[in-house]
Amino acid sequence: MSDDDLREMAANRGCKLVTSRIRTPGKKGYGLFGLKDAKSGKAAFGLTRDKPSASAEEIETFLRGGATSEWRRSLGKTPRSAPKVEKKRAPKPKPAPRTAEPKLVVRAARPADAAAITTLICALGYDVEEGEVRRRMARLAKAGQPTLVAMKAELVGVVTTAITAVLHRPKSVGRVSMLIVAETERGGGIGRALVEAAEARLREAGCGLVEVTSNVKRLRAHAFYRRLGYERSSYRFAKALDD
Repeated sequence: MSDDDLREMAANRGCKLVTSRIRTPGKKGYGLFGLKDAKSGKAAFGLTRDKPSASAEEIETFLRGGATSEWRRSLGKTPRSAPKVEKKRAPKPKPAPRTAEPKLVVRAARPADAAAITTLICALGYDVEEGEVRRRMARLAKAGQPTLVAMKAELVGVVTTAITAVLHRPKSVGRVSMLIVAETERGGGIGRALVEAAEARLREAGCGLVEVTSNVKRLRAHAFYRRLGYERSSYRFAKALDD
C-alpha cells in the first residue's frame, strides 16, 4: 500500500499519517510511520518520542483492525452512539369542559313547587306546612297575584306580591310581601331578578307605587332594597287579631 493510500485511510479514521523524515534507504527510521489524532494532535499509534516507529503493514493493520475505537477510548472520547431518539411527550390531558352555569329563569310558581317553597319559608324562620303553602298559592293565583319563583338547576328563590286599592292615591299600591333567596345563592343577582319581575307584574296591574315589607331585624335586606332604589318612607305598625 502506497503512502498516499495509507494517508487516505488514516484520514478516513480521523487520524493524520506521520511519515519518517529519514529519506535514505537502509538508514535507521527509514520507511516508518505513525498516527496522530487529526483534531487534538495527540499520538494515536506508532510514535515513539513523537517519532514514527511502525511499518506500513502495522499502520494498515491498526487502521483495518478496528483498533481505532480503542485508541479513541484511550483519549477519553466517547464512541459515536446511536442517534438519539426523542421521546414523544404524552399529550397533555385536555381540561375538563367547564359546566355551563344554569340560566336563571323567573316564572310563575306551579303546584309541584310547593315543597321547595316551603323549605325556603321555613329556613326564614316561619313554621308552615307544604299543604297549606299549596293552598295559599292557589288562592293568590286565583286573585291574579301568582307567586313567582327563580329557577336555576333547582328552585332558588321566591317572591309574592299583593295589590291594595286605596282612596288617597290615584293608582293602586303594590307590595312585595315576601322575598326569599336560598342562602347559598345570595349575592348572585337572583333577588334583584325576582324584585324586577314583581315590579313588572305590579306595573301591568295598574299600580303606581310599590312598597316593601321587611322586618326591622333584617338589616341586610334593608340595604338590598336601598340598592334597588327603595327609600324608607314610613313606619309600619302591626297588631295580631284574635281568631
